[in-house]
Formats: sequence, C-alpha cells, structure tokens
Amino acid sequence: MSILRANAYGPELYDLVRRVVVDHKVNVRGKGVVIKPNLVDYDAERPIYTHPMLVHAALEAFRALGADDVRICEGPANRPLTLDLAEEAGYFSIIPDFERIFVDANTDEVTRVPFVSPHSDFRDIYLPNTALGCDLLVSLPKMKTHRWAGVTLASKNLFGLVPGAVYGWPKNLLHWNGIHATVADLRKVFRKTFAIVDGVDALEGYGPLLGTRVHAGVIVAGADLTAVDATCCRIMGVDPEQIGHLTLAASVGQIDERLIAQAGEAIRSVRRNFQLTAEWTHVRLSV
Repeated sequence: MSILRANAYGPELYDLVRRVVVDHKVNVRGKGVVIKPNLVDYDAERPIYTHPMLVHAALEAFRALGADDVRICEGPANRPLTLDLAEEAGYFSIIPDFERIFVDANTDEVTRVPFVSPHSDFRDIYLPNTALGCDLLVSLPKMKTHRWAGVTLASKNLFGLVPGAVYGWPKNLLHWNGIHATVADLRKVFRKTFAIVDGVDALEGYGPLLGTRVHAGVIVAGADLTAVDATCCRIMGVDPEQIGHLTLAASVGQIDERLIAQAGEAIRSVRRNFQLTAEWTHVRLSV
C-alpha cells in the first residue's frame, strides 16, 4: 500500500492517482469498475464528503488503463435525493456526464446476499447489483473520525452501498445491529477491492458530519482495505487495534504494521494526531 503527499485539490491529483494505480498493478483492462465515494451529505464549511476531483481523477485513471466500464455508485444515508446532494457537492460541475455514469445505490436493483459466519445478527443483506456485479470495487472515502465507529475510512465506506430503499434513511437498522459487526460482514462480501483515501482535507472530532477541518495532506491507497484503514488510523494517531470493525476484519485483511508492505511516505512523517471526542480518547496511539 502507498502513502502519498497531496497538498491540494489541483491538476496534479490526476497524475498522482494514475501513478498509484499503475504502481499497484491494478489490472482493469476490459473490466467493469465501480467507484464508491463517500457522499454522506454536503456542508460548505466541513470536508465531510470525498472531493469530486479525486473521484474524477480515479475515473480517468481506470479509463486510461483500459477499463471497459467505470461507474460511480453511492447511497447517502441522510438524504434520499442523491443527485441534488451530488450537485451541491460539485460532482456535476467537475465530472463530465456524471448523471449518465452514476448509480444510486439506494434505489438500484438488489440481490439478497447471505453472510458467511456473520459477526452481526444479520444472516443476509440486500445489496445493489451494480456493486455486486463489478470486477473491481474501488472505495474512495474521506479520512474522518466517527462518533460511533471511531473512524470512517475505506471499510466503513461500504455502508453507503446498503440500499436505503430497503433499510430506510438514515439506515439506522445497520447501526442498531452493531456498526463494527456489520462493517466486518460487508468487508467479507466484497473481496475484489481497491481503496484510495481522500486525506487532503480531512475531518477530526465529532465526525462524520459535525467535526472540524484538518489538513492531513495525504492520499492513502492499496488493495487491502483493512491494511489501508489501519495505516490511515496510524496517520491519524489512532490505534487500529482499538477499532472494532478493523480487528473483526483481520481475517480478510492485515492490521499488523510489521506485515503491511508500504511504499511512499513513512507514517511518522505525515502523522497528525486527530482530535478525538471524549468517548474515543482510549484509542489514541501511544507512540
């Protein structure tokens, strides 16, 4: 996995994203790719959603590498009018033909998928066919703290694929069932994955909606969502072994820093202790 410095949302982001996809030898030629950003809501003052320029950079990178079809798929938890939200967040203005390539996970056709050895009380879950049918699912989350999950990164970002048309808004059934257990179960469903984490401007404190902006200045990428999340946690000054959904997902990913092959910047060179709410101070990384 890779840690790359990215100080701004500018044209250089396109070359950076293409380079990281090439460096990781992501083979998408002739395949279908689904990009899943975090578009939970829009706030002009807070970076609570994946920046559309990063989404467009990923879209262009996978197209340039020969992907047969690239879609963007997201199902916001807070608002049922997804396209209105995307327009507010700048997706229409930055991503050409956005409406043509976008699939609303909240209203897409679904298939019931059984969980194998579930951690949660769910025996199965309905998921959008667009995400289930792709050759590669690319999670593009915003780097944020989360008042219920500790952090929200590439794995927690999968919550946005769960259809609101089935589970309602704001998908509280998933929270009541146990956030960490449900994230870990979703993590096992999607195995062909890649992650590109938007840590240019991130969110600390009372996330995922009401925190404060923090400039982390990084992009973190890799094929193992758990390893990417564990590395992001360390960049944020959070101990990943204290985050429930990451420890539960250790069977399908790696959280041990000694076993994660890493390229680019060293964690210590980009680490910035994110502000944590009182109930999460126990997850602070000690060194």
